[in-house]
Amino acid sequence: MEPTEEETAPAGSALEDLLLVEDARELALNLWAWAQESLLTVEVAIQVGLIAGALVPAALFGPRLRDLIATQLTKRMPHESLRRVSNAASIIATPIALYLSLTIFRVVLGSTGSSVRLLEAAISLLTAWIVIRLVTLIIRSPFWSRVAFYVAWPIAALDAFGVLNNVVEQMQALAIPIGESSGGEPVDISLFDIVRALVYFGALFWGANFIGSLLQKQIESVEELTPSLKALIVKIVNIALPIVALLIALQLVGFNLATLAIFSGAVGLGIGLGLQQLVSNFIAGFTLIADKSIKPGDVIEIDDTFGWVTSMQARYTAIRTRDGTEHLIPNDQFITDGVINWSRSDKVVRLHAPFGVSYGTKDLRHIQELAKEAAKSVSRVVERPSPVCNVMEFGDNSVNFDLRFWITDPSNGMSNVRSDVYLALWDSLMEHNIEIPFPQRDLHVKSWSPEIALPQRV
Repeated sequence: MEPTEEETAPAGSALEDLLLVEDARELALNLWAWAQESLLTVEVAIQVGLIAGALVPAALFGPRLRDLIATQLTKRMPHESLRRVSNAASIIATPIALYLSLTIFRVVLGSTGSSVRLLEAAISLLTAWIVIRLVTLIIRSPFWSRVAFYVAWPIAALDAFGVLNNVVEQMQALAIPIGESSGGEPVDISLFDIVRALVYFGALFWGANFIGSLLQKQIESVEELTPSLKALIVKIVNIALPIVALLIALQLVGFNLATLAIFSGAVGLGIGLGLQQLVSNFIAGFTLIADKSIKPGDVIEIDDTFGWVTSMQARYTAIRTRDGTEHLIPNDQFITDGVINWSRSDKVVRLHAPFGVSYGTKDLRHIQELAKEAAKSVSRVVERPSPVCNVMEFGDNSVNFDLRFWITDPSNGMSNVRSDVYLALWDSLMEHNIEIPFPQRDLHVKSWSPEIALPQRV
């Protein structure tokens, strides 16, 4: 009886089957064949040589480009943000020079009809690195640095491996209907459109903020405009520019605003109710500026907050107190709760300093003159209107006066000037031996028990 094929097989075949040796060998052969066909070619060798050769002009011209940007471009930038961009470009001048060299080599090699896939992959990865580095140097925000890292590197990696187009096609296939066009045709929006809109809007929103800051500085430098008009113009600019950026971003992706059926009906009502408080503050801010109730620089008091207005934003008004803290008060609170504006029409403010003297004082008119002279001795108290001291009442323990005086700089504080007036008044009364009484009570004992022993003096 002849042995079967399984019996004549070597003893190690079972272990080879367990470890999939044949499959591993076949995979290694396929990888080697792919490497010989795709990597170990003249075209790849040329591209690798060009990538290595691009380092030479980058190393030569990178420092010169950095010096050129630092000495010529940065000094001529009129705005701090532009100077920051110029400084960031000078720091990464050598990678930028390398990018330019690779781009030139790619154009030259592509014009000959040769493959440029490896050069394109190198350019994509270098572009991602430059973008991330620029975001880190310009914005200096850990959050946006992470956003740039997790956005730029995946896109560069997908483009380097040649699968970016496939990913884009899959994102375009994921679409949801949002309405119908004027011709009755269905309109949908894809995941790719949403991503593009977010990218466009992010870039345009940053540009809108940059332009808004430039316009704000220009508007604030115009002396012919009143503070309230400046605040109104700045508010309109800060609101209009982001809206324009959003509309431009939607138009760039081909989105028709007329098809927004999603904002109709219950969804639109829910969004409106959710934004009710925001819209209320927005409208209140415009109302406050339009009727000149308050404006930047005014000294105001609302609830227990006293300070001066530093800025008026779309949602809130910033008030800086004497303690150095800045309170952000919603705009609608000024309309619903009311506000005391100490400097709306006139910065001359009257303050009160009540005091009393004992009933043993005979010449009350002399007390009035002393009080007025004490108020005039304080530098912040104005001469016109002059201080006034009135007798208010004959109280339980004293004759009560009210010293009234005026100041023109309430933004510098009112408690401190009142304190100075009180100190000057105290010195004047003590100099003339005038007593400032304090509450006293007389105790009348109608009966006394002899059983209660009096304390003995030691």
